[in-house]
Amino acid sequence: MRRWGYYDYFKPSIPRSVKGGIKAQSKRGGFGESWWAKRWIGVLESFNIGARLGRGRSYARNGQVLSIEIEKGEVKAKVQGSRSKPYDINIHIKTLSTADWGKLAKALSHQAIFLAKLLAGQMPEDIEKVFKGEGLSLFPEKLRDLKTDCSCPDWSNPCKHIAAVYYLLGEEFDRDPFLIFKLRGMSREELGGLLGCESKRLDQTGDKTSTKKANHKPRIIHEEEENAPLSEPLTSDVSKFWSGDSVSDDLFGEVIIPQLPAALPKRIGNFPFWRGEERFLDSIEPIYVKASPLGLNVFLGEKGRLDDSSK
Repeated sequence: MRRWGYYDYFKPSIPRSVKGGIKAQSKRGGFGESWWAKRWIGVLESFNIGARLGRGRSYARNGQVLSIEIEKGEVKAKVQGSRSKPYDINIHIKTLSTADWGKLAKALSHQAIFLAKLLAGQMPEDIEKVFKGEGLSLFPEKLRDLKTDCSCPDWSNPCKHIAAVYYLLGEEFDRDPFLIFKLRGMSREELGGLLGCESKRLDQTGDKTSTKKANHKPRIIHEEEENAPLSEPLTSDVSKFWSGDSVSDDLFGEVIIPQLPAALPKRIGNFPFWRGEERFLDSIEPIYVKASPLGLNVFLGEKGRLDDSSK
């Protein structure tokens, strides 16, 4: 473990160029857009490592980080510096105990909005209050909660290579906030199971009398519902089924070009640790813009318009 501080001075070196490295996707001026990503970056910047922060940002933007692996309580990475052999990075984060996670699951289950958002894959904004209420923290707060090491000769810890990995982790937390839980010792799947079990336990120990009454409340059937026609069954004629004779003309409704291009990829988000020269969503959106009218022409069977638009 290296010491913290400025015990040695190293002149800025020029790193070797890299092809296919992980490049930061954030625009100039910041890393990460969500509050949890900014909190993570804040931990790094609180170390007061001076100019190494700026060089770490440059490393992250120029693709000097070759690989990043995230496990429970640990991050392993390789960063290409000025030497021929890439530097090995190790970041160890203190994990929470099983008992601590049990307390957190119990506390979170009493907050309906927190439970709903977490089970839906979202990070509640006030979740840190729940951690603090149990005497815990979601992010590392003390030096002993976080240990970093790099195989480079720089005695400062964190060095610019570690800083570059930190910045890229902040971006990755934007894409998947549950990686923060993983670094604290709990995977997303395990957390979901723990919250689900706690929620089930609360249901079983709740007011069974009121629940029973609610479940056996008579259902009122309105007149229009009672007189509503039954749904038309599917035809048993195989030939009509495959020929589409039983399909109405307005089955698909109004077919138009979406106002928001690449809506589904934008909802899914970026690939983890994207290595392209251009942001994935920025590069794929023009393809959707060009393909949408072609797809509409194919759907409408307008071959002439298809030929014209493809020129």
